[in-house]
Amino acid sequence: MNQAQTEGDRLPGHSAELRELSDIELVAEVLRKDRKATAEFISRCADHVYRYVRRRLIPRDDLVEDMVQEIFLAAWENLTQYRGESSLRNWLLGIARHKVEDHYRRQLREVQLPDEDDEAPVVTAPHLDLDEVLATSQAGQWTREILAELPEAYGVVLLWRYWERRSLRDIAVQTGRTEKAIERLLSRARDRFKKRWNERQFATRR
Repeated sequence: MNQAQTEGDRLPGHSAELRELSDIELVAEVLRKDRKATAEFISRCADHVYRYVRRRLIPRDDLVEDMVQEIFLAAWENLTQYRGESSLRNWLLGIARHKVEDHYRRQLREVQLPDEDDEAPVVTAPHLDLDEVLATSQAGQWTREILAELPEAYGVVLLWRYWERRSLRDIAVQTGRTEKAIERLLSRARDRFKKRWNERQFATRR
């Protein structure tokens, strides 16, 4: 029996065997161009990546599919760098996090922010915790609908600040803006979101 046959015999041939492979073993099979292993790779990770991206891009469901494809393409291109130090799922979510933040960064770089020289006072809205808001199915639906109604920059800065827990300074550095400009944008976004939220609460009580 030659070496090629021996290696071929070692390749997993059944989905049950593939599911038993460790992440690092599965990656090795994918790198050998095994199509069943590639299918198992996608099956093992796709749902988690899709859910993560969909939640981070609300309400832009139209962008989710393309971004998920970008994430898996980046994973294929960098698969040789995977060393098994974290789970394959977490490794892919790390790529997803960078892609989502690239999206946030592009949106805030392109939008016209309030004039940085405007001396009008910033109106501070009560603390808004989007994680808490999304805790119930009704709140989640309301949030998606309200974010869809707001200027996209407002939605992006709210998600970046409250979902990703990024500081004003970090957002400013990432977008090439000043902290003052980001603070103004975030304040206006919070106030607008809170106003729309209260309007919906009032409407349901009537």
